[in-house]
Amino acid sequence: MSGCTPAERAEGVARHPGTVRMAERLASLADSANPLEDEQLNRERIRHFTETELPADPASMVLRQGLIAQELLNAGLTAPAVEQFMLIRDLVTSAGREPVPGFLATLDELIGVGLLRRGLEQACPAAADPPFPCWNAVPPVPGDPMPDSARATLGRAVRWHEAQLERRPGDLRARWMLTLSAMAAGEWEDTGQGGAQIPASDFEGEGVLPRFEEVAGDVGLDVVSVSGGGIVDDFTGDRLPDVMVSSRGLRDPLRYFENDGTGHFVDRTEQAGLTGLNGGLNLVHADYDNDGDIDVLVLRGGWLVQGWPNSLLRNDGDGSFSDVTEEAGLYSEHPTQTAAWADYDGDGWLDLFIGNESRDGRSHTSELYRNLGDGRFEEVAAVTGLDVNAFVKGVAWGDVDDDGRPDLYVSTIGAPNRLYRNAGPQSAGGWRFDEITEAAGVAEPRASFPTWFWDFDNDGRLDLFVAGYSAQTAHVAAEALGIDHGLEQGPELPRIYRNGGDGTFEDVTETVGLNRIMYAMGSNFGDLDNDGWLDVFVGTGDPDFRQLMPNRVFRNRGDRFEEVTASGGFGLLDKGHGVSFVDIDNDGDQDIHVVLGGANQGDRSRNVLYRNPGFGNDWITLELEGRTANRTGLGARITIELRTAGGPRRIHRSAGTGGSFGANALRQEIGLGPDATIESIEIRWPGSGTVDSIPAIAPNAAYRVVEGSGRAEAVAGPEPGSGR
Repeated sequence: MSGCTPAERAEGVARHPGTVRMAERLASLADSANPLEDEQLNRERIRHFTETELPADPASMVLRQGLIAQELLNAGLTAPAVEQFMLIRDLVTSAGREPVPGFLATLDELIGVGLLRRGLEQACPAAADPPFPCWNAVPPVPGDPMPDSARATLGRAVRWHEAQLERRPGDLRARWMLTLSAMAAGEWEDTGQGGAQIPASDFEGEGVLPRFEEVAGDVGLDVVSVSGGGIVDDFTGDRLPDVMVSSRGLRDPLRYFENDGTGHFVDRTEQAGLTGLNGGLNLVHADYDNDGDIDVLVLRGGWLVQGWPNSLLRNDGDGSFSDVTEEAGLYSEHPTQTAAWADYDGDGWLDLFIGNESRDGRSHTSELYRNLGDGRFEEVAAVTGLDVNAFVKGVAWGDVDDDGRPDLYVSTIGAPNRLYRNAGPQSAGGWRFDEITEAAGVAEPRASFPTWFWDFDNDGRLDLFVAGYSAQTAHVAAEALGIDHGLEQGPELPRIYRNGGDGTFEDVTETVGLNRIMYAMGSNFGDLDNDGWLDVFVGTGDPDFRQLMPNRVFRNRGDRFEEVTASGGFGLLDKGHGVSFVDIDNDGDQDIHVVLGGANQGDRSRNVLYRNPGFGNDWITLELEGRTANRTGLGARITIELRTAGGPRRIHRSAGTGGSFGANALRQEIGLGPDATIESIEIRWPGSGTVDSIPAIAPNAAYRVVEGSGRAEAVAGPEPGSGR
């Protein structure tokens, strides 16, 4: 690290010159940001609209005042927003005509959600300015005291939505909001299908799971943010998972928390040299320089039309990070929030694909950076056939044809998704990717967001998950009530594509029970119950405050997924972003960390940590150390042969960090089911082609496997049986 000693950095005295330059550039961009291009600069938009000359005609004036009131709501200034909405409604009804068709209906919806939010703000401690609603109080904990002001406001929300339903009896969105308001007010009546409120039984889901306790506040991780990314992994090399989180606000700090070994986390942002590296909608991590510690890529500008720089943060191994974006050759300015690491050319160094967002007539071609092995990267997208110019929202690497080379899937909005086969080195020189989307049959859904490769059915072939990103709360209400989704404009459901092993994929979404509304943003997968089958956590939402729908969790039962949102205690209405499955307390089962919060300035939430109650199943943790392959074995294929009471069993995993909007730990935490005896483990290392065959080892322990050693070495960590 040039210019300062480890001691200085530990005290937060100095930052790497690249960090200083990036912080200055980010501050300059934030100062010059155009509120008309960034719809989430709500306070700045209020200032702009109020300083603009009043329109001459009454209809335009009413529309402008309505826009200002909505920005007040989005900025978290809920009480004045509701007052303005009410005044505007009185004016419009007195005039006897709307400025545009549907204006009053929209106004009624905004008043309703404003009353609900205001009541929840009054019910929560004002720990932030502005305060944020405590959606985790929906429904309220029995016996929890509620201030009279909150109860009165929430009662108004209930009456408001009841009146909406009287005016528009078939309004499913109003029925949904009535139900949420009644939950919050303590007036939720399970009156069955005949009542206006949606009955409790419709929220239960078919699966049953012990409740996961939310403990972020207890351990020091309940930081407040808007939408952002999260990583839970061991940044310090002590085998204790640490946490890094971002928040997409242009002046919101990147935050880094170190695990102190007592089950608590300490904010080390300043000491880590991260001050000034603001913003970031997503984080992805990898050991790009093969030095044995974990580095981070901060992704910025997602959903904007203006370009923003990403940050490559090199882990310096002393508790600090350096922004080396420029010196690594990664500096560019595009809107993005998705990227993925893989060694596409098999040289032992991790390469990087960044999916940029082309929209509104502005072109931002995606980038493929080849790792040169000396800390620098070379951009090679066009020459390799990966010149993707689309509104990219998710990317994932996976070896779909088992030829030892990672292939690439690109999830987009407004266009067919794309699958590129890694064709390898060409006889004429260079490397080539060929698009095989049509032949593979994986172009849908057309409005999609997070994506990942996984072996959900444990057959040894990588399958594909692609989440839909189009829905309304009316669709959610319809689904809860068992009504057909086919309203005026139906939701975009996810796709589960099963790998057929012959270059094609089969859409099995309905067969496996995941044809459910997942308005998905941050999402990921892991094994909640250590049964050897991969489960799903979906963070849901949209910047629109009316889009209130719970985050959802689905448990893989081997042949079908069951929803366990309600029983597991996961159904917060806070909008879900970076999701990490990780054994954060080293007890052998995976906990879940989620970055919560919407895109608007007033849509802030506390991040959450769900502690796994344990299921009594066996497990194993593998730390991979590549020698010819990349250092962390990213992309390695793992096969575990088991002997169980029910007979022989095989579990397959692909080493990675999970989904495209979330970040699991790089160590592989694998559930084995009950009474499992490990007979052997096979690891196929990426790039090098090395195969390690490891003989029988004991379950319920953590092991380190060095490429080519043929053995698993027990490491400090959870004691055998401690997760049982």
